[in-house]
Amino acid sequence: MTLAIVANEADQWQRLKQMVLDSVSSPITRRVYNMALEEFFAWYRREPRPGFTKATVNAWRSSLEARRLGSSSIIVRFSAIRKLAAEAADNGLLSPELAAGVLRVKSVKSTGIRTGNWLSLQQAQALLSAPDATTVRGMRDRAILAVLIGCGLRRSEVASLTLHHLQVRDGRWCIVDLKGKHGRVRTVPVPTWTKGAVDAWLVAAQVARGRIFRAMSKDDRPRETPLSEKVVWQTLQAYGSAIGMRGIAPHDLRRTCAKLCRAAGADLEQIQMLLGHASVQTTERYLGTKQDLVNAPNDAIAMRLTA
Repeated sequence: MTLAIVANEADQWQRLKQMVLDSVSSPITRRVYNMALEEFFAWYRREPRPGFTKATVNAWRSSLEARRLGSSSIIVRFSAIRKLAAEAADNGLLSPELAAGVLRVKSVKSTGIRTGNWLSLQQAQALLSAPDATTVRGMRDRAILAVLIGCGLRRSEVASLTLHHLQVRDGRWCIVDLKGKHGRVRTVPVPTWTKGAVDAWLVAAQVARGRIFRAMSKDDRPRETPLSEKVVWQTLQAYGSAIGMRGIAPHDLRRTCAKLCRAAGADLEQIQMLLGHASVQTTERYLGTKQDLVNAPNDAIAMRLTA
């Protein structure tokens, strides 16, 4: 059985694509897979194809290489195609033999080392001080930056943060039961200066329930609308440009948090738990350590709030 993806079977294609998107939990991964599969479908329809086969996927790879796409871009697109083959086979739309052929198509090797950006302590302090804290919007933006730098959260985690997440554990403020990538749940200790920035925003915006960070109106008033991941990104872009660091991303501040913690003498295991790179339970079993919420690694980041 082969799967023919043609224009008059668009409904079948959309159903299959939705199966792929429903099989992943990360909103970012869903968005990337949706883009990759729509791009593949558009390419497929431009000329007759023998169906969703190994030969077709090989031709797709050749077309990507002809466009001189980077290795990371091709690898992401192939992840979506492999997921498509697996879902098609699991749902009886593609024979196991054809699915196995598709899965055998080699992607490309990753080239280079993805280093990202790290801010120095002085740069991080300049970024934190960039928002105008005499305005409500400035207080919000400063709190967002404080959470990114001080707690190493992903932008999706910042956008979904609620007041219920902020609780006291072991005599200090923490973000508890934070659900991150791959559904991993972790507890994140909150440095005093980060909590101060968040509290200033909550008081100014009169936020008493629900999402911590909200959209703002043009007249500097908070709305009930929760903040989107896109706004978190745009906020950082604006202040990064203001201090002469164009192009920094939320994940760069996550790296910066780790680097500053390590420079201040924090244990690697505690930083790993802070960022949630692996299950805390697994980390405890392998290392025989427990997360230290009293002497938290991010408490050592020497930041301060400016008026």
